[in-house]
Amino acid sequence: MSVNNRYSTTAIIFHWLMAILIFVALAMGLYMVDLRISPDKLKLYAWHKWIGVTVFVLAAFRLWWRLYQPPPPPPAMPHWQLVAANVTHYFFYALFFLIPISGWLFSSAKGFQTVYLGIIPLPDLIDKNDEIAPIIKSVHMYAGYLLGGLLALHTAAALKHQFMDKDGLMQRMNPLQRRK
Repeated sequence: MSVNNRYSTTAIIFHWLMAILIFVALAMGLYMVDLRISPDKLKLYAWHKWIGVTVFVLAAFRLWWRLYQPPPPPPAMPHWQLVAANVTHYFFYALFFLIPISGWLFSSAKGFQTVYLGIIPLPDLIDKNDEIAPIIKSVHMYAGYLLGGLLALHTAAALKHQFMDKDGLMQRMNPLQRRK
């Protein structure tokens, strides 16, 4: 695969670092909500928030990088697949911001300050408000489900390109492949 068809090393690092963090945050979110209140549950919520803030910051840098360093041209594929890939990526970026912000808003509305890494207190985005908190919680939750679904679609599409189309698409983001 040509160097011109691969993502930059920086883009690959952003992709895989965010993929790991988002997978952990989604799994943690699904697990922790059904736990009874306990010190362990509060610890999981803190870690979930830390991951969310980290994803938000990485998404900002990733978006800046993508504007500065556009992605390589995709391999030849049907037009509808290009459109689907582009729409999916726009949704990804929107959700990379919406989910952390809605989580932060929900914490603020419930009166729980976010303290990043346990040492950096972040300001509440809104005052405590038990009336709006359930709405924000729903936005956060359903946006998370949407992200999970899009990640499954994204993974399935990548695997289709790798094993059915055999078009080398996955090599563009392979962190183990050296750039020539």
